[in-house]
Amino acid sequence: MVYTVTFNPSLDYIVTVDDFKPGLTNRTSSELILPGGKGINVSTVLSNLGIDNTALYFAAGFVGDEITRRINELGINADSISVDEGNSRINVKIKNIEGTEINGAGPSIPKEKLDELISKLDLINDRDVLVLAGSIPASIPSTVYADIMERLSGKDIKIVVDASKDLLLNVLKFRPFLIKPNNHELGEIFDKKLDKRENVVPYAKELIKKGARNVLVSLAGEGAVLVCEDDRVYMSEAPRGTLVNAVGAGDSMVAGFIAGYLDDKDMEHAFKMGIAAGSASAFSEFLATKEEILKLM
Repeated sequence: MVYTVTFNPSLDYIVTVDDFKPGLTNRTSSELILPGGKGINVSTVLSNLGIDNTALYFAAGFVGDEITRRINELGINADSISVDEGNSRINVKIKNIEGTEINGAGPSIPKEKLDELISKLDLINDRDVLVLAGSIPASIPSTVYADIMERLSGKDIKIVVDASKDLLLNVLKFRPFLIKPNNHELGEIFDKKLDKRENVVPYAKELIKKGARNVLVSLAGEGAVLVCEDDRVYMSEAPRGTLVNAVGAGDSMVAGFIAGYLDDKDMEHAFKMGIAAGSASAFSEFLATKEEILKLM
């Protein structure tokens, strides 16, 4: 079984605003509402690929109820921890103005609710896969990913971490099976500008020296790089296509990689599936379907 954890899920309101003008009333020309958050995006694409998985997340207020309703509609096993106060996030993403987002803060997570999540994670079995993905609320300790990995360290669980800076660096000593920074996040760690596939390799290897077993680096239109614990390096440009919606493309890459790895435990095949899934989502209005991913493969 694959489990994903999303500490800060959202309801993503994705819009197109033609000729956007600050300070004036603007109207949308297209609208899309999806359950969001990195772990939930991974779960969605895994489900599209036929991989049974469970999404664990915190849900607060009427927004949390709607997130759960939409996750269930997608056929994903939803396992939410209900938060009594506040509301889950609503994130506004203007897809035709590249990178323009307004993200909500999300609710405060009390300690007893975090403990409830940890109790659920204690039930994960050997040979399961656990995905820890995305940001955390300010009320959660910044060491939470590392704390989870330390608690589960006695089990044979393949843990995938998709997070930035300290959240990512804190887990390396617990030897995650896979980490997936993008080139900007990797560059931030080492204070370097990394915009070419060849340039990311030595820095990915540094993260392996620090404890990561495998490092998958996404570079948007430049493709991706996988550096493995046995020193193999795979590189690929991105498939050609028209960018439609970049939201969730990196999360789709994680899902594709996991699905490919579960096929036959082959890292090259997993890498190719990851690139195909990430690109298929970028070329699609929604997160990629199995047919769209296999077409790019």
